Amino acid sequence: MLMETVFRSGELPAVDRFEVFREIISRSHAPTHVTSDFAAEYDAHHRVLELGAIRVWPVTCHPVRFERTTKLIRQSDPEQFHLALPLSGVNQLAWDDQEAQFSPYELHLVDSSRVFDLRMNVVDGHERFAGMGIDVPKALLPLPAGRVERLFGQGIPGSDGICALMARSLLQIVADSASYKPADGARLETVLVDLIAAVFARVLDDDRSLPPESHQRTLTLRIRAFIQQHLHNPELTPRSIAAAHHISLSYLHRLFQQEGDTVAGRVRRQRLERARRDLADPAQYAIPIHTIAARWGFPRAADFSRAFRTAYGVPPRDYRYQATRTASRAIE
Repeated sequence: MLMETVFRSGELPAVDRFEVFREIISRSHAPTHVTSDFAAEYDAHHRVLELGAIRVWPVTCHPVRFERTTKLIRQSDPEQFHLALPLSGVNQLAWDDQEAQFSPYELHLVDSSRVFDLRMNVVDGHERFAGMGIDVPKALLPLPAGRVERLFGQGIPGSDGICALMARSLLQIVADSASYKPADGARLETVLVDLIAAVFARVLDDDRSLPPESHQRTLTLRIRAFIQQHLHNPELTPRSIAAAHHISLSYLHRLFQQEGDTVAGRVRRQRLERARRDLADPAQYAIPIHTIAARWGFPRAADFSRAFRTAYGVPPRDYRYQATRTASRAIE
């Protein structure tokens, strides 16, 4: 399991909750003045996942205010960027006589070396704010810190392209943190740093500043996400995947060969896994097997049956019967 620190305010007396939360924030991240109108009976669920040198911290809490002052910067500066992603509620940022507000799934950057006033607030009658942040050492990014600093206070939509890929990756890591091993932390650090650098480079319109290895890793992640999104399309082939990403077919094959895989092999495994999942779902028992096969890119039932048996050792019909029977017994 990844190294993780968890704070649940409900485990403490009401009078101590906010003070402990404030201490955790200042100790885990850059020292900050933390205040809230709800301090008397504060409610918060705060996690910190250690992924190598970076930290990912999802939080659900009452509205709260973070102030990074000149005095605090002089006392201690971890020299890091903080990328924030509100999920429910808004982030309101003030700096240098400027203000900005960031909506759900709108990424934005703050800098531990700069003075700022950040408020995490609720909207539409909600009582809790939900969001997550990533603390990244400036030295870890393969981009000049001076260029990245230009993004301070700028909203970055997290709903499409490489930005959406990064947001989805964050959400998946947070949701599945228990399934990772401690050694996975360093690997996830590499993945997230590459994605963050790609997001910054895209917004700065300066992809040339990324080193080749970061380009390749980010491109491979984008291609994997593209494959998952288009598994239902029977026209999903190595050639169509290469064309969608404006690369040559030979370059696409080299990217996957570097990981000991093939493009066609990955497509087939992903399709079979989706079909296997649907066959095991009792709610889909009435759906014909050939319909499920076609749904996941196998228009020929015989081809699907042969591929499924090769992958899982049993014909799809037998697998469905065994899986749904097991599920029914579990319910009983």
